[in-house]
Amino acid sequence: MFKRFDEILIEIPQVERPDPNAAAAVQELMGGKFGEMSTLNNYLFQSFNFRAKKKLKPFYDLVTSITAEELGHVELVAHAVNKCQFGSTEYKEPDQTPLNPFKDMRNTYFALAGAQSALPIDSMGRPWSGEYVFNSGNLILDLLHNFFLECGARAHKMKVYELTDHPAAREVVGYLLVRGGVHVVAYAKALEMATGVDVSKLVPIPSLSNKAFTETHKYESKGLHTKLYTNSEGDFTAIKQIWKGPHPEDGQPLEVVEGSPKGHPIAEAPEVPEEFAPGISEEDFLEIAARLQKAAGIH
Repeated sequence: MFKRFDEILIEIPQVERPDPNAAAAVQELMGGKFGEMSTLNNYLFQSFNFRAKKKLKPFYDLVTSITAEELGHVELVAHAVNKCQFGSTEYKEPDQTPLNPFKDMRNTYFALAGAQSALPIDSMGRPWSGEYVFNSGNLILDLLHNFFLECGARAHKMKVYELTDHPAAREVVGYLLVRGGVHVVAYAKALEMATGVDVSKLVPIPSLSNKAFTETHKYESKGLHTKLYTNSEGDFTAIKQIWKGPHPEDGQPLEVVEGSPKGHPIAEAPEVPEEFAPGISEEDFLEIAARLQKAAGIH
């Protein structure tokens, strides 16, 4: 089961600096092969299909707890995409071509299909595919795949960071670089426990150092690179058998935190009447409110 909060993991800057091309780049972190939809669904199906989970509980708990965090990462990327498009157009009559700014953009589909919002696609507009999910059922093979997936995801985040300096994109990518690094180390530690091989010698691929990425610094200063959350109230605590010892980058002690990280309010998304979104006029709203009041017995 999942429990949802009306919050997001971090505060994202709200700046009126529309850049749909930056939004298109960030979409790679949503629907790309190494995007958050891929990490989420790989771990989701591996957790659904996990064999002998009682005997192998620390590994099951690890995959399952990270699954829950990935849901929050998908949400975070969606909000980054949306904020990169904030203010891209303004309301005009249809004959005045209000959506014209999108005509020559890299991804016109934002305006045509998404009301200038995130979509389950990659940076080139290709839809995310279930073919990106790997679930062999073999514990070591799946852990090795997850380690590789997180390393690939990190490489893509680093490149998206270099593609745009939009404040919303940079803030989210900076946070994800820190949290993705946690998952790289977590799967390396799980592989070491399962095989006896010192997988840490493979790290960094790429480097776990975030010194070159300014937006990561405040999150690392809070120790977020050392914390692994259970994302549950009482379950998945066996990850403590894996997530322990010093961090391979700076030697700080690793910490399991029971529960979820503290969230932040989700900013109100403005109406975009030129996209007919949400398509509810003031008169419609008053009629809806009256029907709701009547249904609730309020007169």
